[in-house]
Amino acid sequence: MKNMKMYEPSDKMITLIKDNYSVLQALGAFGINLGFGDKTVSETCEMNGVDTYTFLAVVNFTINDYANFEDDEQISVPTLLHYLKASHTYYLDFQLPFIRRELQESISENDPLGMLIMKIYNEYAQEIRRHMKYEEKTLFPYVESLLEGRPLNDYNVEMFSKHHDQTDKTLRELKLMIIKYLPADNLHNNQLTATLYDIYNNEEWLKQHAEVEDHIFTPAIKRLERLVRKDDVSRNISSMVFKGGQDNNEALSDREREVIIGVVQGLQNKEIADRLFISVNTVITHRRNIARKLQIHSPAGLTIYAIVNGLVDISSVKL
Repeated sequence: MKNMKMYEPSDKMITLIKDNYSVLQALGAFGINLGFGDKTVSETCEMNGVDTYTFLAVVNFTINDYANFEDDEQISVPTLLHYLKASHTYYLDFQLPFIRRELQESISENDPLGMLIMKIYNEYAQEIRRHMKYEEKTLFPYVESLLEGRPLNDYNVEMFSKHHDQTDKTLRELKLMIIKYLPADNLHNNQLTATLYDIYNNEEWLKQHAEVEDHIFTPAIKRLERLVRKDDVSRNISSMVFKGGQDNNEALSDREREVIIGVVQGLQNKEIADRLFISVNTVITHRRNIARKLQIHSPAGLTIYAIVNGLVDISSVKL
């Protein structure tokens, strides 16, 4: 049953653990060591260099399913990234091999059905490893590039969301095979029961891990993408020297240049409005002023103008 208490920075860390022993598994992933005495959550997090707000966001989410992170600007992406990386290490280097050893000890080498169960487990382990290695090689470096202000042009977190499928079907089949069909003597039965208990805990942990990625990490990365994109646009505008192309002395405003960038990147008026936090009518007004000032009335003409004048890199243009 869920413990519906929402934990706060002033709560004792030992109280949180006593109420919810499952949190123990997350402590190591955050880099929090045992031996914190009677310190509060905030004191323990500070002592271990962990962002308290993000730690409690994950804890309250996994304990009580509290999820309202779409516009939560206090979430620390570096803290989440460290948590997810460490969780992968724990799962791949300890949890998967540990359960495999338990299964081997619980199954007779002469039992063909037992060998089939081991085969199913190996397939499951490979599936999980492949999924996590994808994140480590693709998603995590992308997030690090965002944090450094240099996003990769050919990737975004939406690609991760589409790739991020639940990988629990094989595990479900494995559990049913053990419960329904695997014969065992008393000793092996006790071993299998203990192994099954670990498999169920493992399944719950993996589900929570995926949900943290979906409901906390992904929204945080989307916010980071918007911030980096906005900063990048601002840098382009502030650093460029306007090179002319106008017959009069009426220069483009910064906002008009931002609108041009959106147009040449293939955005519709509403998308430009959403990016710049202005109304669609304001975007339309800016486009009229741009056409009047530059005497350019087509997206293709604006594209050429933007490239020549350094507003955009040709690689970012939707042709």
